[in-house]
Amino acid sequence: MAARGFPYTDLKDFLAALERAGELRRVTVPVDPTLEISEVVTRTVRAGGPALLFERPTRGEMPVAINLFGTEKRMAMALGVDSLDEIGDRIGALIKPELPVGWSGIREGLGKVMQLKSVPPRKVKTAPCQEVVYSGDDVDLGRLPGLQVWPGDGGIFHNYGLTHTKHPETGKRNLGLYRLQQHSRNTLGMHWQIHKDSTAHHAVAERLGQRLPVAIAIGCDPVVSYAASAPLPGDIDEYLFAGFLRGERVEMVDCLTVPLQVPAHAQIVLEGYLEPGERLPEGPFGDHTGFYTPVEPFPVLHVETMTTQRNPVYHSIVTSKPPQEDHGLGKATERIFQPLLKLLIPDIVDYDLPAAGVFHNCAIVSINKRYPKHAQKVMNAIWGAHLMSLTKLIVIVDADCDVHDYNEVAFRAFGNVDYARDLLLTEGPVDHLDHASYQQFWGGKVGVDATRKLPAEGYTRGWPEEMTMSPEVTSLVDKRWKEYGI
Repeated sequence: MAARGFPYTDLKDFLAALERAGELRRVTVPVDPTLEISEVVTRTVRAGGPALLFERPTRGEMPVAINLFGTEKRMAMALGVDSLDEIGDRIGALIKPELPVGWSGIREGLGKVMQLKSVPPRKVKTAPCQEVVYSGDDVDLGRLPGLQVWPGDGGIFHNYGLTHTKHPETGKRNLGLYRLQQHSRNTLGMHWQIHKDSTAHHAVAERLGQRLPVAIAIGCDPVVSYAASAPLPGDIDEYLFAGFLRGERVEMVDCLTVPLQVPAHAQIVLEGYLEPGERLPEGPFGDHTGFYTPVEPFPVLHVETMTTQRNPVYHSIVTSKPPQEDHGLGKATERIFQPLLKLLIPDIVDYDLPAAGVFHNCAIVSINKRYPKHAQKVMNAIWGAHLMSLTKLIVIVDADCDVHDYNEVAFRAFGNVDYARDLLLTEGPVDHLDHASYQQFWGGKVGVDATRKLPAEGYTRGWPEEMTMSPEVTSLVDKRWKEYGI
């Protein structure tokens, strides 16, 4: 069932829906975007608290919306569903390989085609995001209440800027979510990592000796904001995906000074370019790993134009070790992309990416084990599956283990493993931000086979039967529970 008012027109529309649902609190007193907002948000997230709208930040000219996606309930509201699994089920139905059978099957197949046909982005001529225009010397990033989240951060960062680029040769668009360090009133550091598509676009532009046009949208509707974070393959357009999630097309408008399009209902848009070969030190930054990432040279965005809605709302996020707001985003990705992962690796029954593993350090996977070393086969398949290749620890359990019950998973991993035989050690790519690997960008990985072992795997002792109570006694105690007076 879609949330009331879904799909939301823009960020303000979503904030109004959150407020109606009792999921938003307005902070009416002055609060400093340097550290103070971060501490308030972190305490709120860890208490399971609401989304926040800081109406009077002491720096910048607009309110700050934050912690919008901090719970699975709000993430589901953002995507217009009661449960995040609903979207995965829709995707699973679309990718079923069966041919239509009979008239009902043909009608269902046509319905799927029409569902996809209706969701590409739609161009409009005028847009709310361009109601106010600043250009030239009037561009001042100080109008934005960017955050300094941690004491050791290198300065002010904009943490939810949706970055648009195009491949200089093919024209293929990319939408990414990267932190942006404010260097001056009109320049930003672009922290796009080595595995990201925008990095490839920039590399081509530099090879050609060309400037790379860039547009950054801040404060988009929640579906577009989520789509920017989703680990889509490079040939899938993020706005097609956002349209699929919304159930209607995303309206886009041409930028004023660069050959790119941005969401028409964004709150703020920054337009500019990267000069080939130019780099500036970026960082340090307290990231979602819980550690400061070091200073490194990154490209510099020269902002030539800034456009906004009238009375815009600035959107940001706090990053830290878990739990933090990105839990909601990560869980949405886990659930939404489950059918696609299962399409690549049909052996998978279910999987879980623990927030404590910051969603790429650990994957728990259940399988119906059918043959010797089946678990190891699945480990290797996961390490070959798009951005799942960055996973450092994979724990494989049997299908009767609930991968979301960490106590049960720990019971299997601690008790079902002979660590001399059931570990698979390998090396491969790791996340750009990984601080534990001895070399940047690659390091060691391990797979743990916590499944029941088979005689064909060399286990000859006979796997013991796990203790479970008989169904008859369980049913009896259920019926009599109130009698016991416990």
